[in-house]
Amino acid sequence: MESDQQLIARVKACDLCLPHLPDGVRPVIQFDPQAKILIAAQAPGRRVHETGIPFNDPSGDRLRNWMGITPETFYDAKQLAILPMGFCYPGTGKSGDLPPRKECAPQWRQQLMDRLPNLQLILVIGQYAQAWHLEEKGSVTEIVSRWREHAPDVFPMPHPSPRNNIWLKRNLWFEEELVPELQMQVKRILER
Repeated sequence: MESDQQLIARVKACDLCLPHLPDGVRPVIQFDPQAKILIAAQAPGRRVHETGIPFNDPSGDRLRNWMGITPETFYDAKQLAILPMGFCYPGTGKSGDLPPRKECAPQWRQQLMDRLPNLQLILVIGQYAQAWHLEEKGSVTEIVSRWREHAPDVFPMPHPSPRNNIWLKRNLWFEEELVPELQMQVKRILER
């Protein structure tokens, strides 16, 4: 059987989507089989593509704030895995980044998920991750508004991008109700 290191090496060398990626391939993930928390997100943005560090941008600052953790904890792969639905930056469209490439999740997702036996919490960020992990239909708002149906093991969430400031202002319940519950769950898991 292939080791975790061999699988990660194959992920990092993947060029399956190369013909469709204007900025080239650069799979960005954070993975250790000991991880207790998984961030299932969309796809890296331009800045993350350039640095190779997941959530190394204002979205990451907001996400860490929502979780109530420091960057040091966030980037500890033994605590927290980061597996976007697409591992490479998909490029820019008319209204922001393009969706994650469809080839990535079928190729890699289940193989990696199967190697995370210690997961106690999954943050399911955005519509593509929600469709895969929750297999639910509906808008991000509809799915996130039903967060209690999934908690405390799974928290469906909007993307923490500054582009979602209007959504957050229209849905004050998210930061008033969901975020404190999320922070409590994250703290409980990390203190074990």
